[in-house]
Amino acid sequence: MSNQPGGFDTRGVVDLGALAAAREVQAKAQQHVEQDREAGVQVPLIFAATEDTFAVDVAERSHVVPVVINFWATWCEPCKHLSPILEKLVAEADGRWLLAKVDVDEQPRVGQAFGVQGIPAFFAMVAGQPLPLFQGALPEGQIRQVLEQLLIVAAEAGVNGQITGGVIPEAIEEVEQELVVTDPELDDAADAIDRGDLAAAVTAYEALLQREPFHADGKAGLATVKLMQRTQGIELTAALNAAVHSPQDVDAHLVAADVLVLHARASEAFELLVDLVRRTDDAERATVRTHLVELFDLLGNDHPAVPAGRLALSNALF
Repeated sequence: MSNQPGGFDTRGVVDLGALAAAREVQAKAQQHVEQDREAGVQVPLIFAATEDTFAVDVAERSHVVPVVINFWATWCEPCKHLSPILEKLVAEADGRWLLAKVDVDEQPRVGQAFGVQGIPAFFAMVAGQPLPLFQGALPEGQIRQVLEQLLIVAAEAGVNGQITGGVIPEAIEEVEQELVVTDPELDDAADAIDRGDLAAAVTAYEALLQREPFHADGKAGLATVKLMQRTQGIELTAALNAAVHSPQDVDAHLVAADVLVLHARASEAFELLVDLVRRTDDAERATVRTHLVELFDLLGNDHPAVPAGRLALSNALF
């Protein structure tokens, strides 16, 4: 999987050029789209994909337009930041691509089929074949570049249709309404994240918290952006190797834990730091404990790994 907007990692992908010859399948998919249009059925631009609906809603439609697949979870803070950006971009595309959202907690087998190792993760389906896009939270400008290249790749595979009449389902509209913010600092922070200016986002969140110290969205946003700052440009394998090769290096372990959390491997992150708590002296132990508690707060008690992590930390301290 590639984080570089300038080029997809196409290793392991079936030859997309050859798929253009599968005209019968593509014609059938286009026919279904035309039948829906004639019947007044509106294909949603954004929809939840499940194991049961994947074959029709994603694979079949991908013979007409590329379908971007967003692997996410309700507890994933970077996923929440990306949602309004993706909804904006899919609306602008006007049916040239669709967005399928897969909750990895509710649909684990779909995530496993794509080899998802961390969220948010993005793939595309083109002519029935998967194409890795990127993983993690990218700014809006880079996501636009990825999507522009996706449309080029899809066109080369003969997938350059358009699904008209698409609407965002009521459920997605409700989510969008929940994401509408009234605090100007939240708007400023969102804009800063879109353009990749994490420092400006931190400043905006801190200004909000100075005015409203207990603002839930402000606290969550600040913690998320600081995590993104700390892990920017750090590869997971390199971070884990640094921690393994330097068992007494507290900073290396904190970085490794941060990157694990960003890759949706919170349980491993908590185990790493709890073990470090057991092995450090009082001053360093306090640093590790504070960092670990910040990660608990970032994910929230609804995250399945947090209650067990808190218990493990208590046992290690007492």
